Amino acid sequence: MPTALLTTFLTPYRVPLFERLAERDAIEVLCYGGGARYVPGWFSDLDAQLEAATFPARRLGGPREALRLGRDYECVIAPFAGGAILPAAYAGARRYGRPFILWASVWAQPRSLAHAATLPLIRHIYRKSDSVIAYGEHVRRFVARIRGTDEDVFVAPQAVEPELFGRAIGEDEVLAFRAEHDLPEGPLVLYVGRVVAEKGIGVLLDAWPQVAPEATLVLIGDGPLAGRAAAASRARLLGPLARAQLPVAYAASELTVLPSITTPRFREPWGLVCNEAMYQRRPVVATTSVGAVAGGLVRDGDTGLVVPAGDPAALAKAIDRLLIAPDLRSRLGEAGRRAVAAYTYEAMVEA
Repeated sequence: MPTALLTTFLTPYRVPLFERLAERDAIEVLCYGGGARYVPGWFSDLDAQLEAATFPARRLGGPREALRLGRDYECVIAPFAGGAILPAAYAGARRYGRPFILWASVWAQPRSLAHAATLPLIRHIYRKSDSVIAYGEHVRRFVARIRGTDEDVFVAPQAVEPELFGRAIGEDEVLAFRAEHDLPEGPLVLYVGRVVAEKGIGVLLDAWPQVAPEATLVLIGDGPLAGRAAAASRARLLGPLARAQLPVAYAASELTVLPSITTPRFREPWGLVCNEAMYQRRPVVATTSVGAVAGGLVRDGDTGLVVPAGDPAALAKAIDRLLIAPDLRSRLGEAGRRAVAAYTYEAMVEA
């Protein structure tokens, strides 16, 4: 019997992992979608993703089917997402005596009323799962505190496609990108992601007037703060872009910023934009609320700059520090490119 691997969507940055797992073992990927808001179509078009899949994949029939997974599958792997899906999948594995593996991304306990109500159940799943796959060392530490040990807690490094994000970008592509989006001359500071409060957009827009006036802030994404971003001085909101354009956007910029903050419901699990920017040798400015910082990829003064979450002045200072120092940008960018090379799909599979 195959292993059931549950997930929300077949996002492009997970497809290479699923392909490699399917080559090595008998797996079937069961998708249950979800309320993906303010994300591009390539992220959330599950029908198109399933049609294009080159490995066994289908829709999961909700919590009711999850309760029966142990009947048809040798092992069940499920992420920390999906509401009732996670406890149902856990119960479905235990009901038939099958191993259950939790794929953990959270590194701080959410503090909403809903999470408080389910906390005893979730902690039970953390403790009783046969093993846990963690997004990074930061998640491993969080899980180990709950389980009382880090035994059987394994890190699967977060990866993106090097053939896409690491490809050489010519000057002609950069100039064409600037022209297509009517970007002015001068340095560009890039943000890629949802334009929402928890991503620190408000902090970034508060910081921006303090940044050198010759720089332009470029935001790629959509969300409820898009109107404020579009109205900001020296800022250009491009909206969602095709993934093929993202490497060019990174190459056209001087640096990438990920200013995420912690809220009662959210702390950035990782931040794959850090990996993406590093493949183009672009330094990253990220906050202490970013998983890629806590997990060790973005290291202050080594592979990027790290600032306190929610601090506009510190964020502006870090951006300016990089804008005026091309040698520092180059050093951090090269170090980031070397560091991200270890974050591969092969390493994820081996976890």
